[in-house]
Amino acid sequence: MEIKIIAIGKTDRTELEQLIKSYQNRLKHYVRFSIEIIPDIKNSKNLSEKKRKEKEGELILKKICDSDFVILLDENGSEMNSIKFSNFLQKKMNSGLKRLILVIGGPYGFSQSIYNKSFTKLAVSKMTFSHQMVRLFVIEQLYRAYTILKNEPYHHR
Repeated sequence: MEIKIIAIGKTDRTELEQLIKSYQNRLKHYVRFSIEIIPDIKNSKNLSEKKRKEKEGELILKKICDSDFVILLDENGSEMNSIKFSNFLQKKMNSGLKRLILVIGGPYGFSQSIYNKSFTKLAVSKMTFSHQMVRLFVIEQLYRAYTILKNEPYHHR
């Protein structure tokens, strides 16, 4: 199985970027993994919230195949602890799924077309975090999930 994160907007904090790269390097020992960053919409200040979400949605949809299992990282999604998340990933791998996509939207969330394309929504927390920090948290949880599945000491049970 391949896992891909699709995110809107670049990470402008070098500290976060370094941590993301560190976990990305760790993850490649367990799974084919990539992050695809979709650049921020130009002149978005002139767009309504709805129009901006629609434009971002169009760009996201170009990166998704019909056979992908799409998960939206959304504050209204279900929450999982790390062990449940690792079990969820194991079930997806066992099912023969080719590609799992985790989508981190822009500051206003997702267009309806993206909600329609997704299979589920997952909340990182009830708290609000910057989209840049969510990238780090998600990739760390992916790494943690694989160490749980391999019974490695990173996650202390």
